[in-house]
Amino acid sequence: MAVTLAKVRAMCLALPEVTEELTWGTDATWRVRGKIFVVGGDGSPAVSVKTSREEQEELLATDPETFTSAPYVGRFGWTSVKLAGVDANDLRELIIEAWRRTAPKKLVQAYDAGV
Repeated sequence: MAVTLAKVRAMCLALPEVTEELTWGTDATWRVRGKIFVVGGDGSPAVSVKTSREEQEELLATDPETFTSAPYVGRFGWTSVKLAGVDANDLRELIIEAWRRTAPKKLVQAYDAGV
């Protein structure tokens, strides 16, 4: 069963201090303290997730059908993830890592202490 944007939304909003903002008139962006870590749009078959360049390379090599370099921001490590091809648990881990990469260190430490 494919992951839906509603599931992505729930995964993102379950993390501390995450807000959702409509950006560019069509895309939902999930942010921690104003910084974007996931982007998706209603009806879009994919979301973009903030990954490291190394993680992006690994994902693209492992499953190029599901993971591609995101348009415009791929050179900075952002990865496009096809919702139909990704396992929900794998996507949850990518989202958590994107949040960790974006959130302030003290917030990540507090999250880690509570997990």
